[in-house]
Amino acid sequence: MMWVMGIGAGLMSIAGHATPIRELHWLSSVFVGILMCKIVFDLTGVISTSFFKGYNKLNEKEKLEWNNRGFSTFHAIVVAAGSLYFLLVSDLFVDTQDGLTINKSSTLSDTILGVSIGYFLSDLAMIIYHFPALGGLEYVIHHGLSAYSISLSLLSGQAQIYILMVLFTESTTPFVNLRWCLDVAGLKNSKLYIYNGVALFFGWLVARIILFVFYFYHMYIHFDQVQKVFPLGYYSLLTVPPVLALMNLFWFWKIARGMVKTLTKARHSQ
Repeated sequence: MMWVMGIGAGLMSIAGHATPIRELHWLSSVFVGILMCKIVFDLTGVISTSFFKGYNKLNEKEKLEWNNRGFSTFHAIVVAAGSLYFLLVSDLFVDTQDGLTINKSSTLSDTILGVSIGYFLSDLAMIIYHFPALGGLEYVIHHGLSAYSISLSLLSGQAQIYILMVLFTESTTPFVNLRWCLDVAGLKNSKLYIYNGVALFFGWLVARIILFVFYFYHMYIHFDQVQKVFPLGYYSLLTVPPVLALMNLFWFWKIARGMVKTLTKARHSQ
């Protein structure tokens, strides 16, 4: 019963925030995100064929994942840069007397969230269609929760600061994708693979472990504002981030094991 009331209150909050112009902007941003994925997917295949000799030796399944990781990397760079701008450069989320931080948003922040929704929907569709070639159940859960949370924030105009914090964690994705590409290209024993693995470890530690600690601390000291989020959004803020944090910890453990194994092998080969 409480969930029904929460959903009802959430719809009222969204209806109060939405306007025809905003709705058109949201849909356009999502469409741009989907189109971005399609264009970069195709360009990745064209560029890789011309500039990477190993690409033509890949089988169809590997080429599919290679191209998929191309638009995954592009999205990660775009949203990480956008998130960094809003969190460190812009004064949008600075505590002032002109409104609650939890309720602040802008046309540009809405655009970033919309594009990101388009990406997660596109990638999720590919993962499900080719399941499990592009990822297992954990990727379906991660992408589903991400699209759900971003959508709630975009439609309500609330908690965008926290969504952008989580989106910045995508900054580790290029390292993950490069690691996979080097592996299938037969360069697992190269120095670049080792350097990338170390960068991935520390990048993950900062962007997906330490940042989440700050995320929860920020929510704690601003909990009076968090409680003003509409019910469905409020309970989502309390439940979705801990799930993502646990997934990040699990993946960090696997990354750490892989790095230790790689460094040990490299040391013995010298």
